[in-house]
Amino acid sequence: MDVNKFRAICRPIRIIVGLALIAYGVYSGIQWFYLGFIPLIAGLVNFCPACIITKKCDTPSK
Repeated sequence: MDVNKFRAICRPIRIIVGLALIAYGVYSGIQWFYLGFIPLIAGLVNFCPACIITKKCDTPSK
């Protein structure tokens, strides 16, 4: 997969997963799902810990 395509879908997926985990946490009352704030914040500030570990999508050069 092209790095730019991976970068383009990675951020929205993190935001959606974060929101889904938080919503399920509110619905079920299980507080562990509030950890969905981690992928949500990572998506909003465009930071991807998985990209750093896997080297799939390096940050753009300045």
